[in-house]
Amino acid sequence: MSGAHARPRRKPGRDPGGPPPGDTGTDTTGPPAGTPGRRPAPGGAGQAGGGWDRESLATDFAASLVVFLVALPLCIGVAVASGVTAELGIISGVIGGLVVGMARGSTLQVSGPAAGLAALVAETVAEHGVAMLGIIVLGAGILQIILGLIRMGRLFQAISLAVVQGMLAGIGLPLMFSQSYPLADNKAPGTPVENVAGLPGLVSDTVQNPQALIAAGLGIATVVLSFLWKKVPGPAAKVPAALVAVGVGIVVASLPGVAVKTLQVGDLLGSVHLPGAEEFAGLTDVGIITSILTFTVIASAESLFTAAAVDRMHSGPRTRYNTELIAQGAGNTVAGVLGALPVTAVVARSSANVQAGARTRLSRTLHGLWLLAFALLLPQVLALIPISVLAGVLVHSGWKLFAPAEFPKMWRQDRGEFGVMALTTTVIFATALLEGVLAGLAAGMILAALRMSQAVVAHRIEGDTTTVTLSGNATFLRLPRLIEVLEAAGEADTPHLRIDLTGTTHLDHACHQQITEFADERRANGTRVDLLTPGGTDSTPAAPPPTPATGAQWFHRDPRPTQRHDDWQAWENDLRSEPGYTPR
Repeated sequence: MSGAHARPRRKPGRDPGGPPPGDTGTDTTGPPAGTPGRRPAPGGAGQAGGGWDRESLATDFAASLVVFLVALPLCIGVAVASGVTAELGIISGVIGGLVVGMARGSTLQVSGPAAGLAALVAETVAEHGVAMLGIIVLGAGILQIILGLIRMGRLFQAISLAVVQGMLAGIGLPLMFSQSYPLADNKAPGTPVENVAGLPGLVSDTVQNPQALIAAGLGIATVVLSFLWKKVPGPAAKVPAALVAVGVGIVVASLPGVAVKTLQVGDLLGSVHLPGAEEFAGLTDVGIITSILTFTVIASAESLFTAAAVDRMHSGPRTRYNTELIAQGAGNTVAGVLGALPVTAVVARSSANVQAGARTRLSRTLHGLWLLAFALLLPQVLALIPISVLAGVLVHSGWKLFAPAEFPKMWRQDRGEFGVMALTTTVIFATALLEGVLAGLAAGMILAALRMSQAVVAHRIEGDTTTVTLSGNATFLRLPRLIEVLEAAGEADTPHLRIDLTGTTHLDHACHQQITEFADERRANGTRVDLLTPGGTDSTPAAPPPTPATGAQWFHRDPRPTQRHDDWQAWENDLRSEPGYTPR
């Protein structure tokens, strides 16, 4: 009997035991279960994340093997691209499965070392050394746990989508250029700009070196295979393209006369580096603290953005963001203690897990166990993998992160957001990840402020009355235009001035102060001023007062200009009680 019939369906976002208070796990970013655009979970709606039975155990076991085959080359490739040994990538993959995979934050999302952080890790290792990487990852993990405990998981969803896509593109573009060099058994010069400038020399060197040509051929074939493999008919398309490329690469590398560079694999346990007093002393360095904060923000954002994407792929329980953030923090804490790479959720592994029919957390947990067993029992197989093949896998990953089709799509949808997206990508490429994200966030906030300030200010003169009209969101960003219109209205010098604010949806303090000062100034000059408030209340008396001079004086002295007085005697009594009142 399947899990759909063996037990009642669980509410979305709830594992057995329920979520912690305040974290319902409700997803509002995608269509509800059963609607177009959301992939039903295998075995019926609501099956994912349910109890384990014989059918789900068999399905999860098979799915874990698929995820393992996808994760193995990616773990190694990300480690090589990050400037560390392959063993550290495998250790992080194991942690992503056995530590993060057992947590209840997400059901089908798979974690491990991600290509999106490869450039940041490489930069950090080059600046602070591999030994300090563990301290940085440890600090980031502890911060993630704290953020999850104080329920800040949802905060990361408030980041503009344009900034997120720009960040991913800014990560993917340099990754492609940097991996173009190991794809031809060469070493990248350094920064993204230097890597781009060195491409002509790379092509020239590769053409003149037969072994480099073979390596480049393997790398290019891997990239092409990664793009086209899903179109292969029959069940062969279900085999991960990366695994096929690795298999072909091993065969070619073993041929006589082929001397391409292969992966150098050492002792998995021997690569573990526990941080000591010297590393902890580095926490006094401002650069280390900055790196910890950068890793925390980027790793958390990437994990939670991936969670939102994975939730759209199935109809099972939704991700509980605070719990997932704690789980990611636990994984990075363990990775930091062992001196391994940072752990984040990974789209490639997660989508493979869903497509393979996974139903519970068992599949992602088992994939970590297979990684550990393979690295401990068959390390000699890893040493046969050509580096150029792994570089080809990462070039393909970089292209998917870059997602060039998203740029014209964003241009058609919203040109302002397109500008934010392009700026984020450009700054990351030209400087670094943190600077680019900060620039994107700043640009996004400026864009939002400008759009919130869509106020229309105008004035017109009709007979002896000048009318100033203000509508929309009036913030300090529209203050120059407001002052310009008020000055023009003052120069008209008509005996009657109307300021119509009934169309305003928001009036900030700066604009309010400017209008108040202008009204007081005109009243002091003897102008009759009517103020129409957003509620439609007219501060001018409903009926003409006994004399125009007294009426003008009353309005000027009214301490409550937004209130309407129908009882003129009561209004006059209120005014008589004011200090300095002199009747005419």
